[in-house]
Amino acid sequence: MELELAFIPSPSRGVIHLGPIPLRGYAFCIIIGVFVAVWLGSRRWVARGGQKTTVADIAVWAVPFGLVGGRLYHVITSYELYFGEGKDWVNAFKIWEGGLGIWGAIALGALGAWIACRRRGIPLPAYADAVAPGIAFAQAIGRWGNWFNQELYGRATDLPWALKIDSAHRPADSLDAATYHPTFLYESLWCVGVALLVIWADRRFKLGHGRAFALYVAAYTVGRFWIEYLRVDDAHHVLGLRLNDWTSILVFAAAVVYMVVSAKLRPGREEVVEPAALAPAGASAEDTDPDAKDADAKGADAEDADEKAADGDGEKTGAGEAEPDTDEEDGAAVPVEAEAKPAKNL
Repeated sequence: MELELAFIPSPSRGVIHLGPIPLRGYAFCIIIGVFVAVWLGSRRWVARGGQKTTVADIAVWAVPFGLVGGRLYHVITSYELYFGEGKDWVNAFKIWEGGLGIWGAIALGALGAWIACRRRGIPLPAYADAVAPGIAFAQAIGRWGNWFNQELYGRATDLPWALKIDSAHRPADSLDAATYHPTFLYESLWCVGVALLVIWADRRFKLGHGRAFALYVAAYTVGRFWIEYLRVDDAHHVLGLRLNDWTSILVFAAAVVYMVVSAKLRPGREEVVEPAALAPAGASAEDTDPDAKDADAKGADAEDADEKAADGDGEKTGAGEAEPDTDEEDGAAVPVEAEAKPAKNL
């Protein structure tokens, strides 16, 4: 019997009960990932000139849409698990048992974000750039939910970092193999690398107009392609490749095309990402204080009156200004010393 020197153990169970309340490891990973994405996205959004609460407010729309989209993609592409003879379609709603397709989550989550952005007058590409690294970190954390559920692992292997799977969760054709490639770990580490890449590139090249998000998508699909190739869970195949491999190829091409076209049509980065954040700072006293506006108007009228008095044409003199006394000598007007008068306050 071959001795297993090292492996990554799997949790004995993916849920614990706090009284009648089940606490599931998969759900905790998703929730923690969402909080990290919102936290990092908020910091990046504020650095771009946005308001602190904007990312969280939009996430209220994007996250539910994303969860529904992720589940729909999984159920549609794995319909045989929920529909047909001997299957219970109710299980399609049991999201806590695992099964979220990232492609559907991003697509429908983007729809929810677009709706919220339109309501606030914010360009969706700028918002997507701000949250892109956070989404990658959220995926890195969320993948550990697969570890709790002992699912989506790779081929059998005896590498030191192999993942040990309980017999109840092993493929039917390899029940004698105990350790497999930990594809959840591979993807988690890859997503961390993608997040760091996007942060670096965004600082170095000042990516804007959705190009930071496109870079995240392109980089993620590269890793997903080879990780997907290692997996042994049931999946539809097209021309010898798993369906998600073809999805990765198509999404990668679309992301690269977008980056190239966007860079030509809209180079640089948005100067203003949230007009509402600039309103308090850019508003003048006249816009914010009606009394100040009236005071300025009165001051302007007083200045006009003084100018008219100072620039008189000789027909009239300024208010309170005495005409000089003159005497005529040899036909010329000669000033005569005026009687001393008290000075006025000017």
